[in-house]
Amino acid sequence: MNELLHATGLTRSYRSGSRSLAVLRGLDLTVSRGEMVAIVGESGVGKSTLLHILGALDRPDSGSYLFKGRDVFVGSPDDRARFRSHEVGFVFQFHNLLPEFTAMENVMLAGLIAGQPRASSVAAAMGLLDELGIADRSTHLPSQLSGGEQQRVAICRAMMTGCSLLLADEPTGNLDPATAWRVFELMRSVQTARGLAVVMATHNERLAAGCDRILQLREGVLAPPTLWDPPRQEMARP
Repeated sequence: MNELLHATGLTRSYRSGSRSLAVLRGLDLTVSRGEMVAIVGESGVGKSTLLHILGALDRPDSGSYLFKGRDVFVGSPDDRARFRSHEVGFVFQFHNLLPEFTAMENVMLAGLIAGQPRASSVAAAMGLLDELGIADRSTHLPSQLSGGEQQRVAICRAMMTGCSLLLADEPTGNLDPATAWRVFELMRSVQTARGLAVVMATHNERLAAGCDRILQLREGVLAPPTLWDPPRQEMARP
């Protein structure tokens, strides 16, 4: 069976003063192993909320979320922490690298936190930095790296624990068009080589078109993007 995750009937609401704001309204999503899915939609529609639930950073008000056939939200907080540490990698718009650590140290730290031995963490970090074309910058601090280089380091960090699902929330939102496309190409290459599933929230039309499937989040549910009208961005040709 090629199915990695299966979410059914997800709902999530937030309180705003005396009002309840429904963000997800019975959302369904299935993602296969090795598949890259783009989630598009207007700002504030709930794309980040969905990614947070898929990564067990937040939990739905109702509905079920199965990952490799197991209900993520049945179990203890420690169970969910282990799920995040070993199965999921996160890449955000802001790379959030630790400024006092080098590129290599930022990447290998994720492995150490997950309990990997130091020697294997060093080897894995260097391998990832090499795959993303940034091994020659491994001893540089984040302040010495370009925006695209910093985001490549963040992608390496996200994949350090051998995750099977990568969640990317506007991963190129702070980059110029040419750099955004180059970072996406590299991420796509590594994702394909490793058989990762990727769910990416993006406003970037060209990046979305480079995924296997595009879904629009609108009125709390996902559907094919027949009504999607994102801001136009001129992307550099590969």
